[in-house]
Amino acid sequence: MYKILILPGDGIGPEVMGEVRRVIHWFTEKRGFSCVLEDDLVGGVSYDKHGVPVTDAAMAKALASDAVLFGAVGGPQWAKVSFDKRPEAALLRLRKDLELFANLRPALCFKPLVKASSLKPELVEGLDIMIVRELTGGVYFGEPRGIETLPDGTRRGVNTQVYATEEIRRVARVAFDLAGKRRGKVTSAEKSNVMESGLLWREEVQWVHDHEYPSIALDHMLADNCAMQLVRAPKQFDVIVTDNLFGDMLSDEAAMLTGSLGMLPSASLGAADKSGRAKAMYEPIHGSAPDIAGKGVANPIASILSFAMALRYSFNRGADADLLEQAVEKVLTDGIRTGDIMEPGATKVGTAGMGDAILQALTALSGK
Repeated sequence: MYKILILPGDGIGPEVMGEVRRVIHWFTEKRGFSCVLEDDLVGGVSYDKHGVPVTDAAMAKALASDAVLFGAVGGPQWAKVSFDKRPEAALLRLRKDLELFANLRPALCFKPLVKASSLKPELVEGLDIMIVRELTGGVYFGEPRGIETLPDGTRRGVNTQVYATEEIRRVARVAFDLAGKRRGKVTSAEKSNVMESGLLWREEVQWVHDHEYPSIALDHMLADNCAMQLVRAPKQFDVIVTDNLFGDMLSDEAAMLTGSLGMLPSASLGAADKSGRAKAMYEPIHGSAPDIAGKGVANPIASILSFAMALRYSFNRGADADLLEQAVEKVLTDGIRTGDIMEPGATKVGTAGMGDAILQALTALSGK
């Protein structure tokens, strides 16, 4: 029996995670998926109650879980909270304490949503990219960091980009492993022309390729060129592996190729222990969207597809993951839309309505 921790968070987080719960219950009842669900606070709601964005007790639950399902954090009401206690700091602690070093962000364009992309249909139809972002190193965690006052009274902000050999090699292995199960091509993105850390990144990814994955195609690309190529000819990419900062930006750019941030999931994975168990966290890449929170109009598909990734990567239930992804595609093919992906002639539904449609599609596809 698996143990799953649900951290809904702020804004639309509780609403979209509510639909995920319904999907989990369907798999429990119809597909024999055995799990125990736990809940806790994270982000701004945790700060309001406990004075910290994530408590030690919540972290203990996360460490004891087979998977963490995360909603969203943040909102304007916490804008003046000290940096280390802002809602977003919870994400950094979860990633660090769970040692989630590889962030998998697929950019998949469902055929019914080709026209929702900001690019021409011929550029995105059939798009299927996996971005592997290093998650526990780089400029977000490097030391020294901080804001200091200089002798003349002005201030200086410092963040340090730091990477070591094994940090780069282990995330590169994840990318090569994924490419071996996909189309067999990895593109490594960095700034080796102006950054020593980028040069090290390039050299270490090349080492992993040459010594461990010589049959996988490898290209090196400067990160700014990669950003340009994503909007020029995105289907040239299969798996992109990159560092924490560039991965943050490139994955959001790739997400918009598919039509909406509300559509895309992510998985953050740690290293497997001796038993083969790896800590993992799954979350939609959209934010807390405070402007629509509580209105029942948020798109839950990204959160639901994040659970599909959990079925695939944490619970080894690939057939169930395929079924859930097929149910989402069926709903979209049937013309059911939330507001963010609405098109002329489609049927507009809210958060619960989309959940209803996906559950009905699951039942229809499975015959149960």
